[in-house]
Amino acid sequence: MTTTVERPAAAPPPPSGPSPASRVGTTLLRWWRSLTAMRTALVLLFLLAVASVPGSLLPQRSLSQSQVTRYFADHPDLAPVLDRFYLFDVFSSPWFAAIYLLLFLSLIGCVVPRAVEHARAVFAAPPPAPRHLHRLPDHRSLDSGLDGTATLDVVEEELRVRRFRVVRREGRYGPELSAEKGLLKETGNVVFHLALLALLLGLAGGKLWGYEGSILVTEGDRFCNTFQQYDNYSSGALVDAGEMSPLCVTLDDFKAEYEENLTAASFTADIQYGLAGSASRGTTIGVNSPLRFDGDRVYVTGHGYAPVFSVTFPNGDSFTDISAPFLPAETQTMSSEGALKLPDVPGSDEQLALQGLFAPTGSVQGGVLTSVDPRPLDPQVAVFVYEGYLGLDSGLPQNVYSLDQTQIDRGNLTRVGEANLKVGESTTLADGTVITFSGVKQFAAMQVSHDPGQVWVLVSAIAILVGLLGMLLLRRERVFARATAGPDGAGTVLVVGALTRGSADTAPRFTALTDDVAAALTRRARTEENPRT
Repeated sequence: MTTTVERPAAAPPPPSGPSPASRVGTTLLRWWRSLTAMRTALVLLFLLAVASVPGSLLPQRSLSQSQVTRYFADHPDLAPVLDRFYLFDVFSSPWFAAIYLLLFLSLIGCVVPRAVEHARAVFAAPPPAPRHLHRLPDHRSLDSGLDGTATLDVVEEELRVRRFRVVRREGRYGPELSAEKGLLKETGNVVFHLALLALLLGLAGGKLWGYEGSILVTEGDRFCNTFQQYDNYSSGALVDAGEMSPLCVTLDDFKAEYEENLTAASFTADIQYGLAGSASRGTTIGVNSPLRFDGDRVYVTGHGYAPVFSVTFPNGDSFTDISAPFLPAETQTMSSEGALKLPDVPGSDEQLALQGLFAPTGSVQGGVLTSVDPRPLDPQVAVFVYEGYLGLDSGLPQNVYSLDQTQIDRGNLTRVGEANLKVGESTTLADGTVITFSGVKQFAAMQVSHDPGQVWVLVSAIAILVGLLGMLLLRRERVFARATAGPDGAGTVLVVGALTRGSADTAPRFTALTDDVAAALTRRARTEENPRT
């Protein structure tokens, strides 16, 4: 006797999991779908607006290094912490660039597929009428004494008068009609988002290939468009200094006009401009009327005074008509502070410097000079004369509009004289040096800007407004109609339904349409019954 033992079948191997490559692909696809969602784009746009707030509240190095330095001096504990998070360089910080880049990618993922889909919808026919027209938000049944074809002819005529696209079909439930209009509403939506994308591109291009520099120019002085001549400048990462336009500007005259309450009414500057080595042309520019030349714009952003001095040394050598801009300390009266540095004194190893206060309309009260009017009606200057070592060759950065206080504190600079002077008056130092206040010139604060994305940004902004108007003012409407035989086989029953997007109250428009259709059907039926009438 033979016994056969059946062995149990081997268990099937467990299904293998997805490969690492497929898991990475699935994760990336899920991440891309989340990034390109419209909700994500709105969140990123909100984050970009919030991230720009510190740039408007805190001083930025790209605009004014001196204000940043002053903030560090005023807040020695807080400023280093803020600087660690790039809050003094907000618009060039890594986290701001990350938000900007993610918003850019999100908009591309949102807008491009939507634009392609809309382009297909523009050239596609309206969809067939749904089976149950009475389930649409707006619907109505009308009795017609015409046959189905003639009834739909009347409906088509009324819809075409209202600029609908109309398609006639022979449907499963009888002859039907589909019509739509308002595709420009979706076109406005697409244009709005594409223009927003173009605006971001224009801003990014302006930052990468743009630059700007500011300089104080005294009447009679000249400057050229090079970074070496600017007091402050900023440039994009892709700017080539060798490709900057060789524009040169000479300030001939500056005029400031004031209201009766002594507030500034207008600033105008008469300038000569042209390419280096070529003939110059004259023009007048103002605060809101810049010079536009070869993609560059030259603005007047402010003004001030530059006192003029003459210095005669004991050996007979002299410096005549030397000046330095004094920066306004009070905008209401234009009281200004500044310094004039003379590192090369003839016949002496010592250096000379003047530091003081200039008053366009001076008034001495209690021995202190103040200004009572921003206009140069009675120019006066209070000067403190220092002698010694200025520290200009120490290799350390130094403010050209003031003396280095550390040199004074160390005793390297010693005060050797002081005086309040009117135009034409002089003061004599102990060594016989004579310092004369010769007069005053005005200076203009000028800014040269180059932004290749400016026109692109303007066109994009206009397109955004046009697209927004299309989104708000237009309606997307679809109308369907079907003609069926009456219940007793006599006459025709016309069922009309409508679906409207972008408007909450659509009943009056639909009622007006169906009333016109009913009246047109009545007129057509009477005409066929009584052709002579």
